[in-house]
Amino acid sequence: MEAYVVGVCVAVFGNILISISLNIQKYTHTRQARRGTGVYYHSKLWWSGIMLMGLGELANFSAYGFAPAALIAPLGCVCVIASALISVLFLKETLRASDLLGERFTPYFQSLLSPPTLSGALALAGSYLLVSFAPHTSPHVTANMVERALVSWSFLGYFMCEAFVFMVLLFLYKCKNMKHIIIIMLMVALLASVTVISVKAVSGMITETLYGSHLQLTYPIFYIMIFILLISCAFQIRFLNEGMKLFNATEIVPINYVFFTLSAIVAGVLFFEEFYGLSLIHGLMFTVGCGLAFSGVYLIARARPRIKMDSVFINMGKISGKGCTDKVQPQTDESIYGKLTSSTTRGAQQGEP
Repeated sequence: MEAYVVGVCVAVFGNILISISLNIQKYTHTRQARRGTGVYYHSKLWWSGIMLMGLGELANFSAYGFAPAALIAPLGCVCVIASALISVLFLKETLRASDLLGERFTPYFQSLLSPPTLSGALALAGSYLLVSFAPHTSPHVTANMVERALVSWSFLGYFMCEAFVFMVLLFLYKCKNMKHIIIIMLMVALLASVTVISVKAVSGMITETLYGSHLQLTYPIFYIMIFILLISCAFQIRFLNEGMKLFNATEIVPINYVFFTLSAIVAGVLFFEEFYGLSLIHGLMFTVGCGLAFSGVYLIARARPRIKMDSVFINMGKISGKGCTDKVQPQTDESIYGKLTSSTTRGAQQGEP
């Protein structure tokens, strides 16, 4: 069996575990919100989901040692399909045929295929092209190779642009309170690109140590990449959980798949030079596969509603003298609302006979 086939099988198994983990975390957030209990990381169920995610990521980590990053990353489509099915069956989220094919084509195909089949057809077709025409081999990852790639001008330019975009998005998210799904998932994707590079580097050096002729674990760069891997994964999980609290799993997972795949492809091109020597026809078919896969996950995620909040909010834009247009939850002990309540109560009492 060729090495890339082993990598593909291990990645498929890992993505199934990740899809289960994401839905467990989503269920925990929903249950905590309904009960009004403490923070989510005090829940044992949430930690079980994190453990499953760790196992799934470990499987993906191993897969990167056998196959190129541009081949492993598109297999996240398995996570998209599995997460959509699990969220419908267990989280009771809606998944209509019109969300998958569009309003025009739904009457023609709804009687022919079941919604689960429709949900995966386009994404799986795109992933098949991606796996078939992606590069199946990559350069041997050694400590010297990683050190040279880290100081190359192409990677340094890419990293500086990525850091600038991440800081802008973080400013919008934290300071401007813009809780848009694209902003959150772009930050996750930018962190994921660093994760892909560090995972591929560490996994490649371990594989080279086990099957190669040189010991790579004695180089300082190996432990530096492990440190970068841990930091990027920690922040990636944090922002991913922020998104899971605000949006449905059928919305988070497909968008995360698209952004993560793009970040992995860019990392493979700039850092590991995986597309070097790839023929034109393979490159074109790989691009077509990207378009089909991304279109498929878009159709799965289209028209996904946000979670409805039961709390009552006051629109600050309608209050005289307030320039803020955001929505805030008033506190009962604040002087403004307290005086308003007291004044209203006295007026009502004076009007009584």
